[in-house]
Amino acid sequence: MARKRITEIFPFIIPLRAWQRNQFYLLGLHFDHNHYAKKQGDLLPYEVSSTKTLMVNEHSGYDIVYQKNKIDNLKIASHSMKNLLIYPGEIFSFAQMLEKSRRCERRHGRKFKDGLILINGKIVPQKGGGLCHLSNMLYYLFLMSPLTVLERHGHKVKSLPNPDKDALEGIDATINSGWKDLKVRNDTNYTFQIVIDFDDEYMYGKILANEPFDLQYEIINENFCYLKKQDKIYEHVEVVRITTNRKNKEETSCEKLYDEEVEVTYELPKDITIKESV
Repeated sequence: MARKRITEIFPFIIPLRAWQRNQFYLLGLHFDHNHYAKKQGDLLPYEVSSTKTLMVNEHSGYDIVYQKNKIDNLKIASHSMKNLLIYPGEIFSFAQMLEKSRRCERRHGRKFKDGLILINGKIVPQKGGGLCHLSNMLYYLFLMSPLTVLERHGHKVKSLPNPDKDALEGIDATINSGWKDLKVRNDTNYTFQIVIDFDDEYMYGKILANEPFDLQYEIINENFCYLKKQDKIYEHVEVVRITTNRKNKEETSCEKLYDEEVEVTYELPKDITIKESV
């Protein structure tokens, strides 16, 4: 029998362990000799990519109050990322910006609320829950830009259907402060900027640039299917990026970025085809 972790024996120390791990992670970023994006500025003139996402998932099966709390959490988390400039050679770290937002909001007396989060395969309410909604959107924007993805972690389990019916699959980025981050680096000579806005229903995101950018990106899904493996259902998809020249509209490349497979634990519609994995 495997030995239990100390947090399994004494679960009340989990918050302390998480805080400790996060502080060590942030300290590591401080001393790793990389340059991290920290400066916010006026809006740059040229759009590279844009998207929007519905914030409330009415099909979660849980009390709607957690969805409303998530909206407040998203606004707090986005505070230090909004209008953030990423200069050539700089790295964006979601965890670092999130910690900056936390410190700023504590000074203003605002606190994260209980939102839904996946822990050990179960959906539970937790303070600050729902922030993956923001990291998911940012990851999609990064894929639609020339920024280089350094770190991204896909979810292992999908417990809720997408709030947006037309949302692409396999475009997600789970975050866990101290353990999992979302990081990109600007390996170009352009300066890019993250823009985040909200209305009553949607969260909007853009990547802007300081100069016109000749290439345009499109992310598509290919060979999407559901697979059954040892009595578990998995969603499998290929994530493909198409690059086009903005001026003449000619396709310059089409590349498969990766295969994504995630266990699905919510009930699928009865008319869905599920293949037996070989």
